[in-house]
Amino acid sequence: MANPKLVLYVDVVSPFAYLSFHVLNTSLVFKECEVTYVPVFLGGIMKATENRPPIEIKNITKDKGEWLRKERLRWAKLFNVPMAEGIPPGFPANTIKVQRVLTSVAILHPERLGDTLAAIYHASFAELKEVHTPDRLVPILAKLFGEEGTKEILIKVAIKLSTSDEVKKLLIAKTDEALAEGSFGLPWYVATNSKGDKECYWGFDHIAQVTDHLGLARPKSSSASEGGWRAML
Repeated sequence: MANPKLVLYVDVVSPFAYLSFHVLNTSLVFKECEVTYVPVFLGGIMKATENRPPIEIKNITKDKGEWLRKERLRWAKLFNVPMAEGIPPGFPANTIKVQRVLTSVAILHPERLGDTLAAIYHASFAELKEVHTPDRLVPILAKLFGEEGTKEILIKVAIKLSTSDEVKKLLIAKTDEALAEGSFGLPWYVATNSKGDKECYWGFDHIAQVTDHLGLARPKSSSASEGGWRAML
């Protein structure tokens, strides 16, 4: 049988996409799974589905965004995901430019996309740095690529390519692809098990259902990095 496959659609503005990415990228649960990360534009998905941002949904005293800020910290603690209590500057920012840069990296260096996402997510949600313009990405990724590598990949190649029609069209196409798969928000998973059965899931709190569909074993360990699985009912 073929190995199970999992596609995760991501936008760096989403803390819950960050949670999902971090678990997929670091947990041994998914070591036998073929995981693909696909940069999309969450703003385009929200507009196409007429989905309202959480901060616009309010009751008498609070908004949904305040609840989600607490919820992300709860899950981050359970799964030992680096997450600061505060929110990144300008949150929620327009991510169209950084998503185009990620799309460029996916074209030029697909093997580095996971590392690039990890660096940007950590800078944003753990270090509370502004990451949503290409010039801000250069110092953030310097540690990952090295100064010369950063100049070569980001300034000379990836950032320049990110302004091209090729990348702009590809990001739109991938966003449309997520919509065609049923997405109305992020994180959005498309999970195909070893039998070829495909299911879609939304939200970090459904990652255990993703795991079950893929036929992967949830960890029994109570270690800090895996203890959150006990909260997945």
